[in-house]
Amino acid sequence: MNRKLRMGMIGGGKNAFIGAVHRIAANMDGLITLSAAALSSDPQRALESGRELFLPDDRIYTDYKTMLETEAAKPADQRLDFIVIVTPNHVHFEPAMLALEKGFHVAIDKPITFTLDEAKQLQAKVEATGLKLLLTHTYTGYPMVKQARAMVKAGALGQIRKVYVEYPQGWLSTAGEKDNQQAAWRTDPSKSGKAGCMGDIGTHAANLAEYISGLQIDKLCADLNIVVPGRRLDDDGAVLLKFNNGASGVLTASQIAAGEENALNIRVYGEKGGLEWHQMEPNTLLVKWLDKPTEIYRAGAGYHFQSPFMYKNTRTPGGHPEGYLEAFGNLYRNFAHHLMAIADGTTPSPETLDYPSVADGVRGMAFIDNVVKSSASEQKWTKFEI
Repeated sequence: MNRKLRMGMIGGGKNAFIGAVHRIAANMDGLITLSAAALSSDPQRALESGRELFLPDDRIYTDYKTMLETEAAKPADQRLDFIVIVTPNHVHFEPAMLALEKGFHVAIDKPITFTLDEAKQLQAKVEATGLKLLLTHTYTGYPMVKQARAMVKAGALGQIRKVYVEYPQGWLSTAGEKDNQQAAWRTDPSKSGKAGCMGDIGTHAANLAEYISGLQIDKLCADLNIVVPGRRLDDDGAVLLKFNNGASGVLTASQIAAGEENALNIRVYGEKGGLEWHQMEPNTLLVKWLDKPTEIYRAGAGYHFQSPFMYKNTRTPGGHPEGYLEAFGNLYRNFAHHLMAIADGTTPSPETLDYPSVADGVRGMAFIDNVVKSSASEQKWTKFEI
């Protein structure tokens, strides 16, 4: 393919945090260009947002259905390659389904849908069409997360026995829903779904635990809390985990941990040693051995003795920090290379295929359902069901 991929965006207009992040990430490697958009359900806002991004007026749409219908009818040399959906949770499913029906690949922010049933329907549609779906679980894009996964997969730690993952934030420590648009929809069950904190960031923690360990959650025991008076969804919680190899784990997520920023941390322990990674110090991976001192692994282009998955997702020499935007960009780059390989009829590398998919989205929605069910039950330990 001797051109950039053409992307259409649904949602993500003026002052929308995650929309801007997606555009930066998609543009980072020069593989993708934003060609059309329906950036808001408000027509005037949609037009203003599109013009601020220098889109031509005839490719700025005031509703996503018109965009998908119109863009699907365009000739091959103008047609969009994929659609990215960055709306609140309750407006994920219908645009994604329609995009797939119109023949577009899809990228979508997590959680993938509003309900588990919608996620299953979306997975069936992806499988039926043969199209590809990227789910932006950002933290799997970090180089040292990929290094950690590769070491576990290679058996460097032996059998995994214990996983600790925590995700504390403090931005919802007070009732700021009236003044903060992000807080308003994330704490509204009609827009966010049946879980608040656990749906928003607990799913990230669960996904990271499964990604690095290579295991799947088999049972869980959850306790969800509403700490701020008047709030309708959980803003704090803890989950005991049992994995499918018998390993145990602890997952905590909180958005009322006053003073915390985005302190996602994970520790994974096997028979021979352990791994420790902190999202706010992402270039560093601590490797702890049973019979020798702890080693410090650092991300950096040129460090070929580390995993090719790490190397594939590292842009700069050691000592040049790569953070959240670069991790997000790695997801888009791998997705773009996959779509280009499909267009060229070539076989993508294993490193290219390493991005979160619709299957991860289904497991994320199942995590939410099972956590809510367990927290409400007197029995507590709940089989992880999909």
